[in-house]
Amino acid sequence: MIRTGEALRRGIHPRTLYDMRDTALLVREEWGLYRLSDVPREVAKDKASKTRSKKRTGQGRRNRSPLARRSVQTAIRAIRTKGGLVRTRDALKLGIAPHTLYWMRDNGVLEAVSRGLYRLADQPPLSNQDLATVAARIPNGVVCLISALAYHDMTTEIPWNVDVALRRGSEKPRLQHPPVRFIWRSGPAFDMGVEKHVVDGVIVRVYSPAKTVADCFQYRRRVGMDVAVGALKTYWRTSGADLTTLIRFARACRVEKLIRPYLEALA
Repeated sequence: MIRTGEALRRGIHPRTLYDMRDTALLVREEWGLYRLSDVPREVAKDKASKTRSKKRTGQGRRNRSPLARRSVQTAIRAIRTKGGLVRTRDALKLGIAPHTLYWMRDNGVLEAVSRGLYRLADQPPLSNQDLATVAARIPNGVVCLISALAYHDMTTEIPWNVDVALRRGSEKPRLQHPPVRFIWRSGPAFDMGVEKHVVDGVIVRVYSPAKTVADCFQYRRRVGMDVAVGALKTYWRTSGADLTTLIRFARACRVEKLIRPYLEALA
C-alpha cells in the first residue's frame, strides 16, 4: 500500500499514479491510499503495518539523499533535451515531479532564470539571457522592433525592453524579468517574415531584417522616425537587401506609400 504523498516523495509522477489507478493496476482503498491490484488486501495491510512499526522504532532508516539519484539523473537528461533551459510546465510534461524540480533548484543542480524558468547550473553562461528567457517563457511571441534590430545588428540603439509581438486576442503573459513591451497584431502583419534562430539552446522567433524595417515604419511613433530611417539605410547596404521583399512587407504593414520616397532617395 502507498499514500499519494509517499508516492510523490519516491519520485512517482502524479500522472503515472492516476494512470495506474485508471487502468486497474492500483486499487484505491480510501482517499489517497492505494494498493497494487495483484496483492491481496490482507497481505498489503500486513506489510504496511510492519513498515509503520519500523518507522516508529527507527529501524530501516538509511542515510541517503531525499531523492533517488536515478530520478535526478533522468530529470537532468530530460532537461538537456530542451537545451538546458526548461519551464515548470514543460518539466511536468517531461515527467519530472514537482518535488524533484524544487529539490534540484534548492541543491544547486538548477538555477532560476526567472519565475517558473530554470536552467542547469553546469551550462555555460548565457550569451543573450534576455532573448532566451523571453523565448522560453513566451514561445508564441515574435521578437520585433528595436530588439529585432539589435539582434540583426541594424541599430546602435540599446534596447531597454524586449519588444515582442503577440497575436491579437492572446492573453498578456506575466513576466517579471526581463522587462517586455508588447504589441498585438493579426493577419499577415503578424505571420509574415518570422525567422527561427537558436539562442543559448532555445528557439527564438524573430522577424527578418526586411520585415523589421517595415514594422519600424508602422510603429514609428514608438521607436522614432530616425530609428526607422536608419534601419532602412542599414538594410539597404546589406548584401541580402531585396526591394521586392521589403515592399511586400511594407504593403502588409500598410506603410508602402510612406516608405517609397525613402527608397527612391536611396536608389
